[in-house]
Amino acid sequence: MEKLAGDRRLRIDKWLWYARFFKSRNLSAKLAASGRLRVNRKVVYRSKHTVQPGDILTFPKGKHIRVIEVVALGERRGPAAEAQMLYRDLSPPQTRLEEQLIAERYQKTSHPSNCDRQAIKHSRRQSL
Repeated sequence: MEKLAGDRRLRIDKWLWYARFFKSRNLSAKLAASGRLRVNRKVVYRSKHTVQPGDILTFPKGKHIRVIEVVALGERRGPAAEAQMLYRDLSPPQTRLEEQLIAERYQKTSHPSNCDRQAIKHSRRQSL
């Protein structure tokens, strides 16, 4: 029995790796095995579960919940531009507060000025 062209499917761990949500296929397989991945609102426990275009995936990525619609399956793990064509992001946008917290975390902290260093030295001497 031959497969129809519209009946094409791909393993979920492979698709998540192709779409560049994870750096390795092993990490995507671990997510599937953990039970924190849902396909069309049903929990997935195996990395061999297959996806097809039109499926909705829900999974945690960092501190956010990602909601992704599978648009295409892909043939390989290509560059980021190619990977972004495989899905449509349905996740709610981050709030301004979350964006500010992320920006503050990555801001480079400045070193103390000469005046600040002298004050630190002075306070250390007095505490001894």
